Formats: sequence, structure tokens, C-alpha cells
Amino acid sequence: MNISIDTKLSQALRVSQKSPDLDNVLIDIVDVDIPRPGPGQVLVEVMAAGVNPSDVKASLGHMPHAIWPRIPGRDFAGIVRDGPDSMIGMEVWGGGGELGITQDGSHAKWLVLDQKAVRAKPANMTMEEAGSIGVPFITAFEGLREAGGVQPTDVVLVCGGNGKVGQAVIQLATMAGATVFAVEHTPQPLMGHANGPVEMFDLSAQDVAELVRERTGGHGADIVFNTVGSPYFEMANKALAKQGRQIFISTFDRAVPFDIFTFFRGRHKFIGIDTLALSSVDGAKIFDRLKPKFEAGLLKPFPINPETCYAFDDAAKAFASVLRGTPDRVLLRP
Repeated sequence: MNISIDTKLSQALRVSQKSPDLDNVLIDIVDVDIPRPGPGQVLVEVMAAGVNPSDVKASLGHMPHAIWPRIPGRDFAGIVRDGPDSMIGMEVWGGGGELGITQDGSHAKWLVLDQKAVRAKPANMTMEEAGSIGVPFITAFEGLREAGGVQPTDVVLVCGGNGKVGQAVIQLATMAGATVFAVEHTPQPLMGHANGPVEMFDLSAQDVAELVRERTGGHGADIVFNTVGSPYFEMANKALAKQGRQIFISTFDRAVPFDIFTFFRGRHKFIGIDTLALSSVDGAKIFDRLKPKFEAGLLKPFPINPETCYAFDDAAKAFASVLRGTPDRVLLRP
């Protein structure tokens, strides 16, 4: 053991049964044994951990492969307290699809991880900023990678551009030099950082597909990153360029109207991304790609609002606020 811990117990959040609704999120604060790392593992003292929609949906029973009971939480930033001598004291960040879903996650004071799942966080980030990056940027990066990457000649339309994944996509796409548009279902100003101009559309009052074609000389969108799913599906298909790719990460409705003729005539591709299938080791490899961009200031962390950084006592409030549409990144501080 490389550290001295005065007690064998520590606090964590635990979900043991399906929550009935957002007004009655069932999360317990429990005393748990401090985990001990085995060979090839490290013990991380968690300083900040993001709360993601998938964390909340799993507590509502919408993730059929989630185990019960479990400690939730997919993202983390913290300090290595036990493991190889070379890693002790390292400030780290990470995130993974197994964490908080099929094994205990980051909404605890202590977290045991594979050494390969942690990376030194950017020195120019606070713990709260580093703990907020995980799922949104991993999802954005993986979706664009599966779509073949973003080129400066591409036109990218981000559906749900003010969501956290949408904001991450906009950062990555503008950083690549692409022409980027965003759309929300109501009139909203663009939120978040961008490395170039981004025009925001209002689906409730504008023909977005027509506007995208008008702005691009009839070309359309080479990539549509649809972070919401069914509400944007039909419009997104109309906006796609020849050989365009539409990326999906979520949906409200399973069944959507699908024009097969338009699909094959347009030589379109649909790409599904489920980051629950990416382990924390996979996430660390993506962080290797992102870290230099954050250090150089080309990518920026989400702004941190102290009012949406919660203690464990307010965990139910934190969870509910995520699906109720708070514009801020929600974090837990163990």
C-alpha cells in the first residue's frame, strides 16, 4: 500500500433499483470499503465526476445491460493514490462505457482502474474541467472517426448543437476547418466554443435542409451528427449531400419514416455510435488524441458553473437536472 488511509470505509453513491421518474430518483449514499488495486491497477481519489444522460437513464432502468446494485458514473478526474511508484500523485482524467453501468463507476470517493485506463490530465485544466470532458468528447470523436473523419472541404450539420455532445462536435469540426451549421428545435443562440463561424438554425421556424443547401450552393451536408435522433431524422436526410453520412447516438422514437429510394439514390450512410461499448481503456486512447489539442487551446473544456457542481447529498437533484435540460455541465464532487 502506497498511501495511509485512516479508515477502511468511504462514501459512494449507489443505485439499487429502478427509479420511478425524475421526481423520485432513488440514489443512496452508502459507506463502502475502500477498494484495493490489484496487479496492473491503480487507486484514484476522485475529485470531480461528470453526470451524463446515460447515468440518469441507467438509474431509470433504460439501460437493460446495467447491473444492480452499482455505483454510477462514467467520467472522472482525480489523483492516483496507490499503484506503481511512478504514478503516485499523478493527476488523471478518463471515462469509459463499462464504468457505472456494468461495474462500479466514478460517483465515489475512490475508484480502481486498469493502469491503461488513466492518463495525465492537461495541466491547464482544473479537476472540474477535466472531469467534464469524458462522454461528450469521446462520443463526438468516435462518431466523426467512424464517419471517416472531418476534412476542411466537408459541410457538417450538428443536430442538437447546444447539447454537450453537440458542442464537442462543433469544436472538433471547426478545428478541422469544415463548414459547420447547427440546429436546435427552438430559437437559441449558439453556446460553447467554436474554432470558426457556425450558423445556428431554428427547426421550429425554418426549413433547415433547404437553408443548408442554399448556403452550400446546393451541395448539402457531408456529415450530419444527429445527437437527438428521431426529431431531426427526416430533415437530416433531406439535408444530406450525395454520399453523406448521418451519425446517431440517441433517439426518442425507435420507428422513423424512412425513404429507401432517397437513401440508396443518395448513396447515404447511417452510422450508429454507442459509447457504452467503449471501455475506459478505449477512452484513454481517445484522450491521447484530444489532450494536445486541449493543451494548445484549440479545444476548450466546458465552462464550469459552481451552482451545478453538487455534493453527494444533492445527487438526486444533480441527476434530475441533466435530463431536464440544464445548459450547464453537471458534476459531482465526492
